[in-house]
Amino acid sequence: MSRNPKILLVLALVAVVLMAFRVSWNALRDVARAIGADHTAAVLYPLVVDGLMGLALVASLVLSASDRKFALRVLAGYTAASLVLNYDHGMVAAIQSGSRVHLADWSPANWALMLLATSLPVGSIAFGADLVAKVLHHQPDPDQSAQTTIKGSGSDLDQSADPAPVESVYLAPVLPPAAVPAAAPAVIAAAAPAPVLASVPVAVSRPRRATGTVPTAAKNRQPTRTPAELLDEARSATAGWPDAHLTADRIRAEVHTSSVNARTLRDALKAERGIV
Repeated sequence: MSRNPKILLVLALVAVVLMAFRVSWNALRDVARAIGADHTAAVLYPLVVDGLMGLALVASLVLSASDRKFALRVLAGYTAASLVLNYDHGMVAAIQSGSRVHLADWSPANWALMLLATSLPVGSIAFGADLVAKVLHHQPDPDQSAQTTIKGSGSDLDQSADPAPVESVYLAPVLPPAAVPAAAPAVIAAAAPAPVLASVPVAVSRPRRATGTVPTAAKNRQPTRTPAELLDEARSATAGWPDAHLTADRIRAEVHTSSVNARTLRDALKAERGIV
C-alpha cells in the first residue's frame, strides 16, 4: 500500500473514533449529572472513561508479556463499563433530563449502577497512572532488538577461512614402562631404555570449509590404538615367528603402525622372549 492511501485510512479512522466519542460523551455526561456531578465534572466525565480506553489501547501496543495483558484487561473493563452506562442512558428516559435521578427503577440495580459510575473516575486515576508508569519503564525485548541480518557477497562466502596448510596435531602413542610384562625382569633391566615415540607433525594441505566443520569423508575412520592394544596385537601376530624374523620392519608391516612404534614393540617382544 502506498503512502497516500494509508494517510487517508488513518484520517478516516480518526474521524470515526471522534464521532463515536461524541455520541458516547453525551450519554456519559447525562449519567454524571444523574449521580450528582456539577457542570464541569459532567463535561469531563466522558474523558475519564473513554479517554482511559484510548490510553489502554495505546499501552497495549507498546507493552509486552504480562504488562500487555494488564493493559488489555483495563481496556476491556472500561469498554464494558462505558457500554453499560450508554445502555442505561438509552433505557431510562429520566437520565436524559440532565438532573439527578435514579439510574434504574429497581433499587439493587440502581445501587450497582451508582457504584459503577462513581468508581470509574477513581479507577481511571489508579489504572491510568499504572499504565503510564509501565510504558515509561518498559524495556524492549532483547530477543527482538538483537535480531540482525548479516548479508555477504557470494565471493566472500566461497573463500576459505584459512587457506594455509593445516598442521596435524596427532601424537603417536607412547608405550609406558607398565605395558611391558614382568616375564623376565633381569633381562629388561639390562636392556637399553626403549625410545620415546615423538610426535611427527604432518602438513596436510586441504582447504577448510567456510562453516568450519570437517567433511565426513575426511575424518579418520581408524580408531587410535593405545600402547597396550598395540603390544597385544603385535604379540598375537608374532606368536609363531622365529626369533630371527622378529624385526621392526616385519612388525610394522604386520601391525600397520609407525617405524618408531615398531622398534618399541620389537624391543618389548624380545624382552619377553629373553633375547638380548
